[in-house]
Amino acid sequence: MKRVGAKNAPFFRIVVADGRSPRDGRFIEELGTYQPRRKDRNFTLDVERVTYWLSKGAQPSETVASFIKKAAKDVTAAAAPVAAAPVAAAPVAAATTPPAAAAVVTAAAPAVS
Repeated sequence: MKRVGAKNAPFFRIVVADGRSPRDGRFIEELGTYQPRRKDRNFTLDVERVTYWLSKGAQPSETVASFIKKAAKDVTAAAAPVAAAPVAAAPVAAATTPPAAAAVVTAAAPAVS
């Protein structure tokens, strides 16, 4: 987290940074914000980019790890009503066949010689 707020008004940016960089120094990408003085919804987080960086081996701080846990919980809670909605009569065979685009992407890969 990178502090950018004024004195007695803390505001943090949740960033991806090299471990050798100083706390408020150079960073690779901004992933969200944190406002500790707000009571509710005091952080924002780009969950898609967080999962990308975690897959690349990034290590979140304890505070950011708790934000990730809360954000994942919010995402699953928001997706639950959509999943519970009745689905229109869709053919079962269409749901189990792989998308055609995936076949095109793998076939279009150039051969390396």
